This record gives sequence, C-alpha cells and structure tokens, in this order.
Amino acid sequence: MLEKNIIKQVLGKALSTGGDFAEIFVEDSINNNISLVNGKIDGAVAGRDFGIGIRIFKGLKSVYAYTNDKSLEGMLETAYKASCAIGELKEEVAINIMERINTNIHPILYVPSTIQNANKIEVMKRTYRSAKDYSKEITQVIVNYLDKDQKVLIANSDGLFTQDRRIRTRIHINSIASNGIENQVGFEAPGRFMGFEMFDSVDVEHLAKEASKSAVTMLHAKNCPAGKMMVAIENGFGGVIFHEACGHALEATSVAKGNSVFCDKMGKQIASAKVTAIDDGTMKNLWGSLNIDDEGTKTRRNVLIEDGILKSYMIDKLNARRMNMEETGSSRRESYRYAPTSRMTNTYIDNGNDDNDDILASIDEGLYAKKMGGGSVNPITGEFNFAVAEGYLIKNGKIQEPVRGASLIGKGSEILMNIDMVGKNLAQGQGMCGSSSGSIPTNVGQPLIRVSNITVGGR
Repeated sequence: MLEKNIIKQVLGKALSTGGDFAEIFVEDSINNNISLVNGKIDGAVAGRDFGIGIRIFKGLKSVYAYTNDKSLEGMLETAYKASCAIGELKEEVAINIMERINTNIHPILYVPSTIQNANKIEVMKRTYRSAKDYSKEITQVIVNYLDKDQKVLIANSDGLFTQDRRIRTRIHINSIASNGIENQVGFEAPGRFMGFEMFDSVDVEHLAKEASKSAVTMLHAKNCPAGKMMVAIENGFGGVIFHEACGHALEATSVAKGNSVFCDKMGKQIASAKVTAIDDGTMKNLWGSLNIDDEGTKTRRNVLIEDGILKSYMIDKLNARRMNMEETGSSRRESYRYAPTSRMTNTYIDNGNDDNDDILASIDEGLYAKKMGGGSVNPITGEFNFAVAEGYLIKNGKIQEPVRGASLIGKGSEILMNIDMVGKNLAQGQGMCGSSSGSIPTNVGQPLIRVSNITVGGR
C-alpha cells in the first residue's frame, strides 16, 4: 500500500518537533450495500475509501491528522502540520522498521466484492419470501445486505510494520406486522468476519421467519406491567446490556480519565460470583473479531471479570501510558478518519453452571426478556434504559402470555451484583458500537441469566 522508505520519511517528519512516538495508519476499503423493500431492490451502493492517518505522542499528549493524499509531499505536509502541535522544529529522526506478518486466524473463502450482485440479491429475495410468507399480518419486509473488504497497513516509530485484511458480511431483516391500526417490528441481523460463504452456515430463511414471528407475537401482546421484578434475559443479543452499561465502563477510554464506576476496582468484587465476563477478539470468524487491533497489536482473550472479581480493563496504547498498564489488543477505530482508542470486540458473559430450565422454574412471578432492543446509557454512571423487543410474563416457573412495551431500567454496577443465576447456552449477537473513535462492528453475548431484582418499565 505504501513503500517502507516513504513510511520512514513520514514517521521521521512526524517526530521532527520532539514527539516520542509516531504512527501511520493506511486504509483501503471496498464497501457494498444493497437494500430490498417488499421484494424489490430499493438501492445499491458501492464505494471505495482510501486514506492515511498520522498520530504523534509526546508523553501523554496526542495529536492526530489524516489525509487522502498519498503523495510523499502530501503525507510529509500532513505529518509536519501535526508535529507542529507538539513543539518547535528540531530535526528529522531516523526511523527503522521491521515487517511483521500476522497469522490469519479468520479464514475467508469468497471475497464478497467479487461476487455478482445477482447472487447477493438471490439470497435477499429468499430471505424476503421466508419473512413475508410467515403470516398475512406481515405487511412489509425490509432486507439490507452489506459487505466490507478493509485492507490496512500500520507502522510506527517503535519499528512496527504490518498489514492486515478484514472482510465482513452482514444481512439485516426487518419484518413489520400490522393490524391496520398499529405496527410491530421484528428483526434479525446476522453478521460474520467472513466472506460470502457466511450464507452456507447462517440459515437466513429461518432467521427471517423468527423476525416475522416476533413481530406478529408482539402485535397481539398486551401491555407489560411496571415495577420491580425478577427477570430472565435470554442469550445472544441479551448481552447488549452488559456491553453498554458495563463494557464501556471497562474501556481505558473511560477508566484512564476517571469517568468510570470501575476506576480503582482492580482485584475487587464488582459483580456476583456467578459472573465471568470476557472480551475476545480471537474468536474465529465472529463479527467483532480481528487478527490485530488498529494499532497493530495482536488481539487476545481478555478476562475482564472472573467469578465477580475485576481482572482487566481493555487498554489501548495511549491509555496504557496514562494507566501504566499493558496494552490488551483493544484499540479500534471506524476508519482512518478517527484516532483509535480502547473498544470492545466480542464481549460476553461466559457460561455458568445453572440449568436453563431451572432458571425459568425458579421464577414465581417475573418477566422473560426473549429479545432485547435498543436503549440509552449514561457512560459515566452506567445508568441504562433498554427496550425489550419481545417479552413474556412468567408465572409459577412457566412462560405465559406475551407482553409489549417493556423496558429494563437500572445501573450497570448494580445489575452485575444482581445476576444470581447464569445458564449454559452462550450465544452471540451482532451490532454496531458507537463511541469516540466511530462506529465499529462488535459482538455481544451471554447465556440465559436471571436478575434477582430490576425495574421494569411498562404501560
């Protein structure tokens, strides 16, 4: 993507005013998006994005600049302008770099950008038909397909020179059920760090039916009662609560600045002894996985919480300096337009020892949150409010009638302590996570869990 001698010159220029670390991030991405509404193609967009980001450290000070100009003159000018924010011109620094070849732990079979749109549309139409044919009450189905092929080059003044390729594929399914007066929406959105072969292992027709089933079920559901109650939260995307209310508070982005409820809690109990939580970017072909993070550090399995005890934060290079701790392969960014910082990859509550049937049977009266939706979180306090996309009342240990309009309201640090049963059916869900370094693909996950006491909002 760039020759080594050019990179050396750019890094040298970046350090010419007294910086102690410089980094260059080069990205070349191909993106494809296709939208299908009610069986007809609504739009198809393809694009290519190229750019170069240059970052400089001096102690705990950081400067970031980016450009689309890959000429030597253009990159040297960008590096010089960024370096001027660090100090006055001294002299260019000689840089030595050594190439490191990464092991690809996420094999790709079929590069999506080489697959004809007709093949992608055929998958989308099968998905549409499966969702639409589920019920006459399904009045609209929207299917969105996307893939991304991102090539990156990362080099820095510590001598690193490495490259990586990230290919991801995803399909969104939205089924809308209507009785003529009101609508309810069901959704599924599987995605993988894979090529077009994803559709050999992901049953999109089954997921389309599940989306429609959820929409129709909620259309006929009664309003959920409100109040404090015991709640069972199902696996997969149920892990979004941990991700949002607790995961962000374990990122060094928050911890290093003192903006986390988990500051200075290393080695202390912050959750129920039932809870072990992990962030693992090495999980084969998962949506949030990477070979290396966006600073070139190899990803790894980071045990964040073990049996309720805080074991680790997620730490990037700059915040490692601030915290005097080791980097954890957790630095990510949306694109070259963003400076990287600590972010999640595949973050989940691990399997426990409770039988799933026992969890439900243990609830005399409460709520079963089968599917979680979106919500909001105060990143400093961990206070959250999440919608339950598909919920059911539980009475005498049995799942009863469906209810809608439910929301789960609480505080991340409190819900961690109130998880008193953890099942064995760990599953992952896919999402896009937004933060200071942009929107990135992440997995959330958990097995079925029981929360002994949480506020349920209703109507």
